[in-house]
Amino acid sequence: RRNRLEWADAHIRWRQALWRGVLFMDESRFSLYRAAGRQRVWHRVGERFADVNVVDRVPHGGGGVMVWAGVFYGQRTQVHFIDGIFNAQRYRDEILRPIVVPFIHDHHLMLQHDNAWPHVARICTQFLEAQNIPVLAWPAYSPDMSPIEHVWDALERIRQYVPVPANIQQLRTAIEEERTKIPQATVNNLINSMRRRCVALREANGGYTRY
Repeated sequence: RRNRLEWADAHIRWRQALWRGVLFMDESRFSLYRAAGRQRVWHRVGERFADVNVVDRVPHGGGGVMVWAGVFYGQRTQVHFIDGIFNAQRYRDEILRPIVVPFIHDHHLMLQHDNAWPHVARICTQFLEAQNIPVLAWPAYSPDMSPIEHVWDALERIRQYVPVPANIQQLRTAIEEERTKIPQATVNNLINSMRRRCVALREANGGYTRY
């Protein structure tokens, strides 16, 4: 909480133009089926295992994909799908080098990513320094401060597809289609909310916010 509060104090006076120059990026995993979990329901005596009260589950979500993407004011990056184990070397070689560095240089941006291990591993931090990529300091455990988390929430609309994606390729296609439906104005509004997020974080004394 102290680190989050200090971060809010350090950035609360940033002008909107500064936030509009930040590329917010992250990864998120999407499974074919929702992960197993308990849901509470009201039922009559003797109906505990009635069909209406039972939801079939597929172990480990039936497989899925890791998705990387970035957004900033006025534009967004391509979506990149990550197969297999994701580590720092793959982050550097598959995302930072071919996608992020050219994108940031072309648009004169600052990079934002969280403190996940692949992001802050030495080979990645040294690579970004060598490429003269400015990186926005980020407080740990702060998804509520990142606009891209709302993009992942929007992509969850694939759960409403009829029929739902039945295999990995259909899941990828659905994610790409749903991403194109997110208006850039929505993304811009998320970027414009950064100062309000800092204010909310300070008012919460470093605790979690409604964002």
